[in-house]
Amino acid sequence: MARRKPKLLPGIRIEQIGAKAKGVGRAPDGRVVFVPYTAPGDLVDVQVRKKRKAYYEGTVAVLKEASPLRVPPVCEHYGICGGCQLQHVSYETQLQAKEQTVLDALRRLGGLSWKKQMPILASPRVHAYRNKMEYAFTASRWLTAEEINSDTSFDRRGLGFHVPGHWDKILDIHHCHLQPEPGNRIRNRLRDWSKENGIPFYHPRERTGLLRQLTVRTTRTGEIMLIVHFFQDDRPAVEKVMRFLENEFPEITSLQYVINPKPNDTIYDLPVQLWSGRDHIIERVGDLRFRIKPKSFFQTNSWQVENMYDRIRAYAGIRKDDLVYDLYSGTGSITLYLARDARRVIGIETLPQAVDDARYNARLNEIENTDFVQGDAKDLFTGELIHAYGRPDVLVVDPPREGLHKDVTAQILRLLPRRVVYVSCNPATQARDLALMKNFYDISLIHPVDMFPQTHHVENIAVLDRKA
Repeated sequence: MARRKPKLLPGIRIEQIGAKAKGVGRAPDGRVVFVPYTAPGDLVDVQVRKKRKAYYEGTVAVLKEASPLRVPPVCEHYGICGGCQLQHVSYETQLQAKEQTVLDALRRLGGLSWKKQMPILASPRVHAYRNKMEYAFTASRWLTAEEINSDTSFDRRGLGFHVPGHWDKILDIHHCHLQPEPGNRIRNRLRDWSKENGIPFYHPRERTGLLRQLTVRTTRTGEIMLIVHFFQDDRPAVEKVMRFLENEFPEITSLQYVINPKPNDTIYDLPVQLWSGRDHIIERVGDLRFRIKPKSFFQTNSWQVENMYDRIRAYAGIRKDDLVYDLYSGTGSITLYLARDARRVIGIETLPQAVDDARYNARLNEIENTDFVQGDAKDLFTGELIHAYGRPDVLVVDPPREGLHKDVTAQILRLLPRRVVYVSCNPATQARDLALMKNFYDISLIHPVDMFPQTHHVENIAVLDRKA
């Protein structure tokens, strides 16, 4: 039987940018149409890829009328890489879309209202803002349509990003606009030198090769960390690669490597070996310094994080005798930022290495009125901990994308601190959690923050005050 031809929806006018940066239009039958890489005002013919009772999902078959909000993407890889979903619209349009994403989530999913809304906080940089990038080596890179249709044979080795929806396909990247130099220069030189010297690239399906991943971390202070991930411990080849990098890039502050023979790419359970330099780099936020090691979590946009932390500190409204709790405290950046105003700040964090970093950072900045407790907030934020440290006057939470565990929410409602500052990278789960607290707290303020220009991601700060 012949395969049914995919449905074409002609003449769909895109009305807005919705969740995950997908353009939103309306089909003649009333169903919503979601189309990525479109702008409000576009008129497009849509090739349907998914059909459901209430909506269609598709791709642009023909751009019949281009929106005036469109701008030329700066990246040659745009639309294939998948890392920047909004590069085709102006930054002002990006901000409006992200702000609307937050408002829609809070109103529609949470049924929430608030007393004051601050305009979305724009990032000081819209390109070259990421302080951490991870690239994958491949012996079987993604080929363009032109390459596939030609009769030429191509070198399939590459170093770049996973193509969305294809775990084993890597797009070879020439220039990424998200991280400042020397990230591109190091990546391109290592790829070219490795090809010239016959260093085997990793093949994810066959699980062969040597070079597997490359992590580049930078700071605003000019420090650079490079971590090379090898698939196997081929000592002569590993040493050859590391000697090349040490000699070619003497500006690297911390040069390290890891051997990862596992099926997955995560290295949190593996030892990282120092080759040369320090085992860490130092970032500065405000007048505070923070140690960053290979497995440390740190906010990705160093140019924006200080602005966000300044708002969190101001919105927390901490009094000098207040006891503050910071849940999901990571390497202690928010905890230490708040400590100057409080009697004491208690940080709770799951990852042992993050707690070690936080305690080190407290000593580095000569801050003595903090305590860091290691464990999952749902297990630690209990009566026993409160008995040991006291009831919080102010609570700051910055959970992962899945939001607050129900036990954490229940404990907040038992303790009822005077103010809760909820920082979220997922407006949907934030809306869910705030809805559970709305009988006990008023939302006095919300403030969306753009930490990731060119992408659909958005942060939001919500300030909750206990009802009288």
